[in-house]
Amino acid sequence: MDNKRSEFLHTIEQVWAWIKTHKLKSFFILLGVFFLAEVATIPWFGVATLKTRNPTQTALMRQRLHEAESENKRLAIKEKWISLSRLPRYVINAVIVAEDGTFREHNGFDWFEVRQSMEKNWEKKKATRGGSTITQQLAKNLYLSTSKDPVRKLKEAVITLLLEHHLDKNRILEIYLNVIEWGRGIFGIEAAAETYFARSASALTFEQALRLAAVIPSPLRHRPNDDSRYVLWRKNMILIRMQGRDYAEPEPKEDDEAQLEELQPKEIRSGQPPTQAVNSGEQAPPVEAPDTMPNTLRSRRDSTDIEREDSNDVQRRKPAD
Repeated sequence: MDNKRSEFLHTIEQVWAWIKTHKLKSFFILLGVFFLAEVATIPWFGVATLKTRNPTQTALMRQRLHEAESENKRLAIKEKWISLSRLPRYVINAVIVAEDGTFREHNGFDWFEVRQSMEKNWEKKKATRGGSTITQQLAKNLYLSTSKDPVRKLKEAVITLLLEHHLDKNRILEIYLNVIEWGRGIFGIEAAAETYFARSASALTFEQALRLAAVIPSPLRHRPNDDSRYVLWRKNMILIRMQGRDYAEPEPKEDDEAQLEELQPKEIRSGQPPTQAVNSGEQAPPVEAPDTMPNTLRSRRDSTDIEREDSNDVQRRKPAD
């Protein structure tokens, strides 16, 4: 036993001596090992199975469970699958307009938004604006984490390409709507609709659809059934975008620019971070006031070039199909 231990220690000493002598080679070898380890964790073949198989527990669900466990808290996951065909068209449109206006046109990446986000973040000297598409968000939710490190972003890009290659747009959207987070332990639009509005997602009203879409960027800070200034302001911005894209509305609104300005949190108008919902008490992330806004909803021109820093708003002047 002593001889084996001595041999092992001698081998370690030899390896360490070689590393000190060949520092550059050692660096590239370690970098290669790290790269191969990361590549091995990419679901090269698992993505293809999503064509016919619904995902079960996602990476984000596991992350939330781990976070709760580390804080000695109990977390019950609420999830319930619903097919895309059962959802009203305005529910789907509200989510697309809110999170990824060119979802039907791009191949997983919105390069215009990427450039805009980089320019905005460079100007602010920090990562204040997101530019992730629905497919990128799905990649992160299914397989990765909420970390923003460069390695995770590279893996997200690869998985995004795999999702776009193996799945059609409707399937990507269906999985996305069924796995994204809508509150503490609430995942998927069916569980969210039952939790917040006591009904199936198939029976959501137009107003409720707008509210659910409004809180996607920060579901742990805002509840869709709260009448906080933040939720009302985001809801009305999405409504304006839907009007601009000529999406049919079962419940037409007469809100115009003046009404939206009235709903806009005063902290946002003054450049200060908006406060949280009335019955929450937490602080919401800073949001900039929109740079552009249509004169009225009845102008019918596309009003989707409205910036916000706390979401994945990748809207364009080009109407979606």
